[in-house]
This record gives sequence, structure tokens and C-alpha cells, in this order.
Amino acid sequence: MTDTERERLGRRLSAAVGELEDPATPMVVVDLDAFDANAEDLLRRAGGTPIRVASKSLRVPDLVRRALSRPGFAGVLGYSLREALWLVENEVTDDVVLGYPTVDRGALRGLLESPKALAAVTLMVDDPAQLDVVDACRTGAGDVVVRVALDVDAGLRLGRSHVGPKRSPLHDPSEVLSFARQVLSRPGFRLVGVMTYEGQVAGVQDTVPHQRAKSMVVRRLKSASMAQLVERRGRISAGLREIVDLEFWNGGGSGSVEATAADPAVTEVAAGSGLLVPTLFDHYESFRPRPAAFFGVPVVRRPSPGIATVAGGGFIASGPAGKDRIPTPWAPSGLHLTGLEGAGEVQSPLTGPGAAALRIGDWVWFRHAKSGEVAEHTNTVHLLAGDTITASVPSYRGLGCAW
Repeated sequence: MTDTERERLGRRLSAAVGELEDPATPMVVVDLDAFDANAEDLLRRAGGTPIRVASKSLRVPDLVRRALSRPGFAGVLGYSLREALWLVENEVTDDVVLGYPTVDRGALRGLLESPKALAAVTLMVDDPAQLDVVDACRTGAGDVVVRVALDVDAGLRLGRSHVGPKRSPLHDPSEVLSFARQVLSRPGFRLVGVMTYEGQVAGVQDTVPHQRAKSMVVRRLKSASMAQLVERRGRISAGLREIVDLEFWNGGGSGSVEATAADPAVTEVAAGSGLLVPTLFDHYESFRPRPAAFFGVPVVRRPSPGIATVAGGGFIASGPAGKDRIPTPWAPSGLHLTGLEGAGEVQSPLTGPGAAALRIGDWVWFRHAKSGEVAEHTNTVHLLAGDTITASVPSYRGLGCAW
């Protein structure tokens, strides 16, 4: 966005929330115009391959429903079994694949006792010990069948080095097939899918300003990673076809949609961050970002003519500590966090050429570094269409859910 566009956005957001009777802070707003445009762009990039909505990157049921209502989006990639049970029970979806293994025994007992959930939820596994935990929660001798999918490491191996998320121990085709046979041999489990999440491609920016050399290396690693992964996925897929009929093969993320969808082994891609576009997704060669999620905090004091202090705002993103995990003052333009205080728990001083024009009570709009995490800091998310707040909906937190 240009500075002019950011100024216009700031005025639009502030005017819209000014119509609310009780604007509690932080004021989280999702621009539905941008959200819908991002959804259409993801579908274009997927080229007909279904997109599974990554709920971790939204954490607002109404936004999950909005994405799923669009043809081309199908099912949810969840991050907690308790979340999956809630989504099914509340009829948000009847198809949830867990993106991660679970050892939550209470939630597993809830799954085993619910025919509705058993038909809708797929557990993710990569170790026999995870199957043992499920069996320990059974009241019968394997008479209830649990849907499971294999999480296969999608990292790039360069000699002894591994590039990518440290997820599954299953990497070589022989390891995957051996574990698949173990699953198939155990009563009470049905192997229905595979997931390969190439986070080193989907979750890493590759056109970062002032980092041309690093970005070039990242793009080369991405290209090498996809070439290696396509070949390995093909071998694994061929081996699995001889022993099981799978329902799905999930892969990728918002930053790799088109590359992952082009792989013949993949039947669906995952996406979530690409709907809201946090700052960590600003600099990708594969798509143009349209920021859709913002949080607003008011100016509460003016320590000096060149400094404006806002209430709170210290929502630091997860991951390795660094400047890229800090929220960004976005609108009005020309604002910066200070080096000594940064984004604070209860106050954040702002400097820069835009600070002098701010008055006590003005809204300052930030963007979070990661998608979905800002929803953990509010009970209510306001949905903006055009210039009007059309609905105020609960986040998971607002529903009393902590996963």
C-alpha cells in the first residue's frame, strides 16, 4: 500500500468504528472487501484444486464459514482436537483434518463417543505411540474406527542438513510405507489421507526489500525443495496406492498454493494466512498482498510534540524473536515504534513524521505479524464492508474457547 492508500484506510477504519456504541480496545477489524479479494486470488492460484481452510490463521468461526461458503474451499485444517469437536458440533463444517498430532485424552474420549465427530474428524499421526494413546482412551476393543492421516516430512535435505519445519520423523518412502502398514494392520483405525506441509516454501518471504541476496537464496532453496518434494511425493504416492485407497493428499500453504497444486500427488492445498495477509506475508513473489486484518488502539497521551502514546498494542507474534515478529503501525502512515520501548503490554509510544498530527483519542491501526494470533487478544471482531461495520462477531476467545 502507498502512504496515500494507508491514510485513506486509516480514515475509513476510524470512521467505521466511530459508529459503534462501545468501541472496546483493542479494536480488531477485518476488511471483508480485502478478505473476499484474497479468497478469489487463492482460488485463482489453486487452479481448481480445492482449498482447505487453515483455522489457526483465522480463529473466528464466522470467517471460517465465510471462506467455506465460497465454491472451491472445502473442509478445515484444524490445530486442536477440541477445536475440531467444537467446529463439528456447532455445524461450522463436517470435515476437519487435524494439522498436528494430539495426545489430549479428554478430547479423544469425546471423539470416540461421538459418531458425528468420528465421521467428520481426521487425526494426524506420524508415530505408533500416538495410536497407542487413542487405544488407551477406548472403552471397547477397537470397535470404534478412527480416521487418521499420515504427516510426512516435506523438508529439503541437503546432505546432513534439513531445511523446513521440524515436524514428522517420516521422510523416506520406505519409512512412510512401513508406518502406513502398521496403521492398516491395527484394528480401530482407517487410513484416509496424507499431509506434506512444505513450510520452507509456503511460509518464508522471498522478495524482502533491502534483502536481495537473501531473497535470491530463499527462492533457489524453494525451487530445489519443490523439485525434490515432487519426486519424493510421487514415489510415496505410488507405494501407497498399492496398499490403500486414500481420500486426500493435503499440501502447501498460502505462500505455495500454485506450486503445490501443480503436484500430481496433491489433491488439496491448505490456506489461511492468505485470507488476512499479516505482515509476514507481505513480500512473496507468488502473490500481491491485500492486508485484511487490523487492530486499532487509541492515543492516550502526548509525552512530547513528536511522540504519541497509544494504549497497549504489544502483540508479539510467535516464532523466532526478531523485528519481523513485532506489530506494525500501519495507519495513519509515518509512524514507528521506539527502539527502547517497542510495542508495550499497556502502552506503546510512537514516533515518526505522522506522530505530530495525532491527538488524544485518535485511533492508530496496526497489522499483526502473523495471521490469526491477534484474535487471541479480543472477544469481538468487527467485519467491515465498504465503509460500514456490518457485523461484530466472536473470536474463539469471545466464545470462551482456549485451544
